[in-house]
Amino acid sequence: MESRRGPLKSAVPSNVVSLVRRCSRTACGRPAVATLTYVYADSTAVLGPLATYAEPHCYDLCAEHSERLTAPRGWEVVRLADGSAPPRPSGDDLEALANAVREAARPQERAAGDSGGRSGADPMEVARRGHLRVLRSPES
Repeated sequence: MESRRGPLKSAVPSNVVSLVRRCSRTACGRPAVATLTYVYADSTAVLGPLATYAEPHCYDLCAEHSERLTAPRGWEVVRLADGSAPPRPSGDDLEALANAVREAARPQERAAGDSGGRSGADPMEVARRGHLRVLRSPES
């Protein structure tokens, strides 16, 4: 039934749907980046990458709220690694990089065309492509 003022209109248009999932925290409108799930049987809060679709018993959190997440006393927080994030370099990576730079900066002991002083046991460099070398054994 229509009123004298016209058909009843919704306050929010029904055809406007946000494609971005928002943080579940009250009054936070930032985009969600992680999903929080509680495992009550194990007293564990699991925080992982954003789930592919919204679950009714999970909570989507923005970056700020996921970093500041704390669990109730006696509970454990398990943070699952996000595969899309680039891994941070380890000490071994940095040491390998430093060694490669030292090796590249070291002066060449002999020029490529200089064969003087080469012993018979050293293999001969036949070709080079980038950092790879083709070597011929001294017997051939």
